[in-house]
Amino acid sequence: MKLTQTNFRDNDPADMYSAIANFAEQIKEAVILGEEGPSIAKGRAKRVVILGMGGSAIGGDLLRSYVSVFKNYADGDVIVSRDYNPPVVRKSDLLVVSSYSGNTEETLSAYNAAKKNAGQVLVITTGGKLGRSARAEKHKMISLPAGLQPRAALSYSFFPLLYTLAIKSEVFGPSVKRETEKGISETIKLIASLSQAYGGGPKRTNSAFALAQKINGRVPVIYSATERLGTINLRWRGQIQENAKYLAFGNLLPEMNHNEINGWSHPANLVKNFVNIYLRDKEDHRRNKKRIDITKRIIGKNAGDVVEIESQGKSLLARMFSLIHLGDWVSFWLSALNAVDPSPVPVIEGLKKELAK
Repeated sequence: MKLTQTNFRDNDPADMYSAIANFAEQIKEAVILGEEGPSIAKGRAKRVVILGMGGSAIGGDLLRSYVSVFKNYADGDVIVSRDYNPPVVRKSDLLVVSSYSGNTEETLSAYNAAKKNAGQVLVITTGGKLGRSARAEKHKMISLPAGLQPRAALSYSFFPLLYTLAIKSEVFGPSVKRETEKGISETIKLIASLSQAYGGGPKRTNSAFALAQKINGRVPVIYSATERLGTINLRWRGQIQENAKYLAFGNLLPEMNHNEINGWSHPANLVKNFVNIYLRDKEDHRRNKKRIDITKRIIGKNAGDVVEIESQGKSLLARMFSLIHLGDWVSFWLSALNAVDPSPVPVIEGLKKELAK
């Protein structure tokens, strides 16, 4: 089926299109949740330990990626845990428990094991078992709006947490607060503009649609530097896999230069069907910039295609989310090209049912 301006949403009954298109408005709402939500006692959070899985954990990963590039990062270390068992939690730690549904099995297990040891607990959820437990324990809580797929609720899992810690409570110091205030404002404006361009229909001038067309029928392999863009790399893969039900792989530099780069010769008949995508940022480490240039040249001889994508914006926050938003749209257009409903994840739900037996 050829996509047109009138039929490209035919396989999107739950309206994932609007969830992506309205991202800028969601960020505004998420910031208000942070403004109106609880505060964290200043000086008491020596570390931030975040528990979560899937789309709910990505917010924690982004927070870690964001604050790690600032020089005063040591003012508050961020640890993200995706498992049944939490890392060691101390009285000097802030424990953040993020589960959009409030019923995530692994997160609930880790929360129950860690909550007694943490100095402060902040829960981020729409409700469920986690919400009921948080209210009973009188833990601080940010209540999120329900009705979205967790992966489509990234603004709500990230921006209230960012606002609470970086601005409201200054956990990461005054310089991070100043940069974050400017960054949020720029991010909202930039995402609103990009959304109009990327969501404008299956047109040649739509770069998100054009990239989805280039990927379609081949396997995307996504590379980026670890610093700043490691989480965004993971987000791209997850969105393509869940929204488009389409295999995607990736890795990070410089690590992949020590192993994976050597595997791009064989099997030659398969490698030629891979699309090599590089996510780049102007503040990538100078050696990683050179590594990407060399890696692109070496792998490009065997890959079916090579694509470079540069982040947009002035602030780090805006640049990070410019790439996130593009990846979200690429996943949507890839689902449309394959007549796939982007919202349900039947294989994941089937796995959960099997586990529950």
